[in-house]
Amino acid sequence: MNRDRFSINQMTVKQLPLPKLVEECVRLGVPGIGLWRDPVKEYGIEATARLVRDAGLAVTTLCRGGFFTTDGWEADNRAAIDEAAALGTDTLVLVSGGLPAGSRDLPGARARIADAVGALAPYAGERGVRLAIEPLHPMYASDRCAISTLDQALDIAERFPAEQVGVTVDTYHLWWDENAPAAVERAAAGGRIHSFQLADWTTPLPEGVLDGRGQLGTGAIDLTWWAELLERVGHTGPVEVELFNDALWARDGVEVLEETLAAFLKV
Repeated sequence: MNRDRFSINQMTVKQLPLPKLVEECVRLGVPGIGLWRDPVKEYGIEATARLVRDAGLAVTTLCRGGFFTTDGWEADNRAAIDEAAALGTDTLVLVSGGLPAGSRDLPGARARIADAVGALAPYAGERGVRLAIEPLHPMYASDRCAISTLDQALDIAERFPAEQVGVTVDTYHLWWDENAPAAVERAAAGGRIHSFQLADWTTPLPEGVLDGRGQLGTGAIDLTWWAELLERVGHTGPVEVELFNDALWARDGVEVLEETLAAFLKV
């Protein structure tokens, strides 16, 4: 993997205004960018699409759709699909949602998620957008994502055409699972790896655990091994680095972008 495969997720350097991030990506030869809905809507969807297109950058993903166990999910996700199409990306990452308020029915939550994906898949296909179900680490199962393993995500995705529904492989969420390598092979065989994201695991986790994604090469994950796995199964798409980290956000964003690219090339 070289610079041509690298994509910076917008949240990694969220302190950078979008025009500055685009400018620095061009300067550093970064070819891809993963966008998030809130800052994009703040800047303007059409303005963002024009800015990125004119800079020659590829929008590798849009984050995020999902949260299917909350009210209003369908209208919001249809809007997210439309936004992805307008931005020129073929991949909408899904964070599926946790337990409904007051519920302890985890299998029921997963069934609701599968039904929601089924309701959206044809619409996404019509718009040229692939839904990429992202399994999150089990510590998020109650409040953010009841889909905790890649196999669980694939069990849903495989009900639909691969050009409509696939998965996101994120090292931060999957590195602990001994079944993940075989699931990656399963996903690749079906053409369902729609997004590959890198982040490292550092401990102790911060309070709230959401912002604990470490810079590449600073934690417990053998990221080189994961990259080699993706190469071995034939994944040739972009590789996004998505870091949620308060210490990184407190620093100069250009410096963090440069450091992240260097870390990517090293690992």
